[in-house]
Amino acid sequence: MNDAARSQQVGWRDKPPPERAWRGRQGRTRKAIVAEQDRAAGGREGRYVKRKDGEYALASITLKLLPKTRRIRAYLRWSEGGRSPALYVGEVEHLTRAANLEQAWQIAKDREMVGERPLPEGSWASSPATRSTMRGNRGRDTAPELRIRSLLHREGLRYRVSARPLPGVRRTADLVFTRARVAVFVDGCFWHGCPDHCRPARTNSDFWRAKVEGNRARDAQTDQYLTEAGWRVIRIWEHEDPVRAAGRVAAAVRGFAAQDGHNVP
Repeated sequence: MNDAARSQQVGWRDKPPPERAWRGRQGRTRKAIVAEQDRAAGGREGRYVKRKDGEYALASITLKLLPKTRRIRAYLRWSEGGRSPALYVGEVEHLTRAANLEQAWQIAKDREMVGERPLPEGSWASSPATRSTMRGNRGRDTAPELRIRSLLHREGLRYRVSARPLPGVRRTADLVFTRARVAVFVDGCFWHGCPDHCRPARTNSDFWRAKVEGNRARDAQTDQYLTEAGWRVIRIWEHEDPVRAAGRVAAAVRGFAAQDGHNVP
């Protein structure tokens, strides 16, 4: 323990440490609590503990004040077999909860009490962090998609979200204008092989090349299915300006309305 921490602990012999050093704010959401642990641990992938059955569980740090000794102790907790075991990590000595959580996680890592989960056998990812990031990518309601939907809704246009334009064909468009027969896809630059932003992966390059090429072939096939069925397909890259992209969609939908003599809401 350094001199500053030692003098601080001596001060706690006279009075308890402030509540902000160990107690969490009341009324926090589950999401906020998880985010707090992730920040303190330096990322979620470093928060795993190996259970007795050989599997890995996501752990959290709990801070507890011992009234008699006026010490703050940190415990590692996780779920296992319907129970929540607690493993003592060590004492922490900072004035804020965030600093104490960070110190506790570092102690747990130094003692090899926690770490990353091993990759599943035959995994396509180069590291646990990469696997977590890729699995966390959304299939719908991405930020570009939400922005375009908001702009179109503001223009008075209505649409179906994440729907299949063709019955019996397992192809889902991000936005579907049924009456105008316009299907909109908002494509991620990496997953769909954007010519401007998709860069070859440095690890597992053969796997990722085949994955992206397969996605592009499927996209072309989807476009063909829809075009042959009389639909207009609009593909938007995630890097495109959302105002211009929404303008393209609105023009296509309203162009159909003008030809058909109907108002498209």
